[in-house]
Amino acid sequence: MIDTILFILQVIGYIFIGIGAFFLLLASIGLLRMPDVYNRMQTATKATTLGALSVLFGIGLVDLNWMPKSLIIAAFIVLTAPIGASALARASYKHGVKLWEGSVVDKYKEEKEKD
Repeated sequence: MIDTILFILQVIGYIFIGIGAFFLLLASIGLLRMPDVYNRMQTATKATTLGALSVLFGIGLVDLNWMPKSLIIAAFIVLTAPIGASALARASYKHGVKLWEGSVVDKYKEEKEKD
C-alpha cells in the first residue's frame, strides 16, 4: 500500500517537473520574442517563477526528503523575484531605456506628472 502511494506521488512529481520545464521553455521563448526590456522583465518574472515553483514542488514529491528544502527555496523565489524585477524595471526606466512604441500605458511617467 505504501509503495503504491509513493509511486503515485512520484508520477505526480514528474508531471509537475514536466509542467515546470514547459513554463521555463515558454519563458525563454518570451525573452527572445518580447519587444522591450519591460515586457521581457514581466515574462522572465512570471513564467520563470511559475516554472521554478512547479519544478521544486515536483522534486519534493519525487523525493519526500527534499520537500522541506524545496518549500524553503520556493519561499525565497516568491519573495525575491517580484522585488528584483521591479527594481530592475525601475532602474531601467530611470536610466532612460525607452518603452516599446506599441506600449499604451506609462505608469512611471504618470507618477512623475502627479508630483
